[in-house]
Amino acid sequence: MKKGCPLGTHRVIEPAGALPQPAKKIDNTMELYDNEILIDVQTLNIDSASFTQIKQQAEGDLEKIKEIMLEIVAERGKHQNPVTGSGGMLIGTVEKIGSALEGKVDLKAGDKIATLVSLSLTPLRIDEILEIRKDIDQVDIKGKAIVFESGIYAVIPKDLPENLALSVLDVAGAPAQTAKLVKPGDTVVVVGGAGKSGMLCCYEAKRRAGVTGKVICLGHSEKSLARAKEADIADVYIAADATKPVEIMEKVAAATNGKMADITINCVNVQDTEMSCILATKKDGLIYFFSMATSFTKAALGAEGVGSDVTMIVGNGYTKGHAEITLQIMRESQALRKVYEELYA
Repeated sequence: MKKGCPLGTHRVIEPAGALPQPAKKIDNTMELYDNEILIDVQTLNIDSASFTQIKQQAEGDLEKIKEIMLEIVAERGKHQNPVTGSGGMLIGTVEKIGSALEGKVDLKAGDKIATLVSLSLTPLRIDEILEIRKDIDQVDIKGKAIVFESGIYAVIPKDLPENLALSVLDVAGAPAQTAKLVKPGDTVVVVGGAGKSGMLCCYEAKRRAGVTGKVICLGHSEKSLARAKEADIADVYIAADATKPVEIMEKVAAATNGKMADITINCVNVQDTEMSCILATKKDGLIYFFSMATSFTKAALGAEGVGSDVTMIVGNGYTKGHAEITLQIMRESQALRKVYEELYA
């Protein structure tokens, strides 16, 4: 077998010297290097911001969605949305392990895993798109993928449905980062709190903030908030448009007696929500932008423009123990698991 770089740079075609994620094109031939893992892919879980954009471009037409996805992979060698820059993750079965990794990884051929690195850096070949579940951002395919030596993954647990595990692992970084950031007594606003990552963040924030804290779940409609209320994941529920910052500011002010949030977590999948988060947060508070639709420019210049000294954190899809933390939520909260099984499993 050919020797490969642990970071996967041996797969980069263009531009030379780039890493696989920012690269415009990577090699998606499935000849295995010695430090790679070959995956027989079952399902792609497309990043929410990416799939929302694809659906809008395709005007909801399934055949157009297929065409767009196939074009992305044909052009880039990976599923990296050229508009959002984001990817998603996948579930599949280990087909082969490179010779340099044999005995060094806790995997064997036949194990079913979820990759915890983005499709935006994963060499992917789609042979056929079998089914598109556009309401939950999942696409069943026939195809292959490569996991690099530096890649992370989780073996699918036996006690949870596969599609459920795939859905929550796709956003595992959000609740795990929430667990690190939220302290007892904090007031936390979760923008997009009724969505897939948002509900997990609300649950984890409520657990960490405790009885002296307050968690505000902000959703785009009363219908979406009904699911969150059913799972009892927050103290206050607000229906509002996250692209309207003054409206958000006024509603959060009313819910906090003008004190605003210590921490705001952005989990939405649409653009132009940066200022809503900034205005909902105390001047010396903290914002965690998990959303891939976030604009660094809008957030940085927007905070400056309103004189806010807020600390802003870019969402990292990985943090230590994120898979275990997120799967444990599904085991602990039967109410939340019920909602997720109805939506995703």
